[in-house]
Amino acid sequence: MGILLVVLGIAGAAWNFLAIRHDRQANPPPGHIYYVSGHAMHLYCTGMGAPTVVLEAGHGEDFTVWGKVQPALSRVARTCSYDRAGFGWSDAQLGERDAIHIADQLHALLMHADITAPVVLVGHSAGGLYAQVYASRYIKSVAGLVLVDAYTPNPLPEPPFSVALDSHSDAEFAWIKATVALGVARLIGQCDAIPAGMEAYAGWIKASACDYPQLDAYVREDRALGDSRREGAGIKSFGNMPLLILSQDTTRPIPTFLSGRITTKDWQQYAAAHGNEQAAYLKLSPRSRRVVAAGSGHYIHYDRPDVVIRETTALIGQIRSDATAAVADKR
Repeated sequence: MGILLVVLGIAGAAWNFLAIRHDRQANPPPGHIYYVSGHAMHLYCTGMGAPTVVLEAGHGEDFTVWGKVQPALSRVARTCSYDRAGFGWSDAQLGERDAIHIADQLHALLMHADITAPVVLVGHSAGGLYAQVYASRYIKSVAGLVLVDAYTPNPLPEPPFSVALDSHSDAEFAWIKATVALGVARLIGQCDAIPAGMEAYAGWIKASACDYPQLDAYVREDRALGDSRREGAGIKSFGNMPLLILSQDTTRPIPTFLSGRITTKDWQQYAAAHGNEQAAYLKLSPRSRRVVAAGSGHYIHYDRPDVVIRETTALIGQIRSDATAAVADKR
């Protein structure tokens, strides 16, 4: 029996490895690969027009999560998504994975790609925290900031997150890695799941799914999240920068994935705290604005991409109007 399990494990691992290699060969990454400090980093830019929009994905995610947003924004302005170190088609990099290091690597990537004019930075979830740190460190390089249900510097009440991947133990992470590496996740269809509306990105999603070394990058970012929150907490103002805050709808019922696992009271406690933290972002700029995406969960760009597209487009229009007025004033 033991020998049979070993054989099955080897066969599953080989199957997963060969499937990933096939999918990656069949679906090369769009855009360009740049070498930052000797490490490959993937950047995908589409469309034309200033200011360039840069999309920062959430925790453990790659450029494909913007598949419902980037094509539409590209009709308004040049729009770029990318893979952080260790995800998608970007190499893992040594060193810390806190917000400061992530922001510095993104800045270096944009410089390599000759994106030197101020950008509109759009960050989701943990990516929203990274985007804030980027904007604070490179404020002259940012024309506007969009926070898509961004992580806040203050940890929220625990119950909704106690069942999330973020709080898994080392043993649980090891088990998850094993199920991916040995082909179990592929066997039960987890490697081929394509969110509705993302069919155009299906090949790239499959090519990046179930690549178990990416779980190491996820864990490293997770372990540095406390440092990232502290770095974000030090930000008191973005000056007069246009700031758009997009928040999930916490008036909706308990999400399905939490149903039966937390109480209504827990959810209401979380919802109230989340709403307060999102509203607190308004203090970071006198030109801030908050929009709650009705009916949306945490992934607003999946649930209500129309809101992200409409409101970001409006922000771009505002920035362009400011630039036109500034030129007129100089005449």
